[in-house]
Amino acid sequence: MAQPNTDASHLSRLRDHYAKHGVLPSYARMSEVLGFRAKNAAVKLAERLSLAGYLRSAPGGKLVPTARFFELPLIDTPVRAGLPEAIEGQAAAEFVTIESYLIESPSSTVLVPVRGDSMKDAGIFSGDIAIVDRALAPSSGAFVVALVDGEFTVKELRYQGAIPILAPHNAEYQPIRPSGELEVFGVVRGIVRKLKGGIAGGPEYTQLGGIQA
Repeated sequence: MAQPNTDASHLSRLRDHYAKHGVLPSYARMSEVLGFRAKNAAVKLAERLSLAGYLRSAPGGKLVPTARFFELPLIDTPVRAGLPEAIEGQAAAEFVTIESYLIESPSSTVLVPVRGDSMKDAGIFSGDIAIVDRALAPSSGAFVVALVDGEFTVKELRYQGAIPILAPHNAEYQPIRPSGELEVFGVVRGIVRKLKGGIAGGPEYTQLGGIQA
């Protein structure tokens, strides 16, 4: 009787190991982590995962992950944010990496911490990380990181005629009308927020500086 293929389970455990330690285990250590009785089983697994595109050999024979190693399943059924809704199942329509989903141009993209609450009604909160593409040309309606009077801020770019305005998304704040030339640092392409214990965000990035929202 044929043995069931457990490569997917082993791959998941290797991903968890990499997330914790930052490196893939040696073949001997892989055997211990995965519960193999012989080192050769780890070698065979690595060969199969390499053929499948998850691993590759670096100089010296060391195993390193490929981009596919970091792919996560994207469930094809959206979850409602309103009333609960019955669903037939939760199949993975495709596999994606967070980086490929959020970042189009890695060479021109930077991550910037946000500080303040002037954009809270747009879903941008203090402690968020803004994914900013510095190569994109800003257009009206884009969220941008701009330099105003020597300070950085994140706002929505709007125009009154040919005059640029930086609009907040909080009724307690007034739009910023730069007196001189407006310098756009980059266009915000996404926001990253890590949830802890069901509460959005962690400590504010006051010690890290960051852009003022």
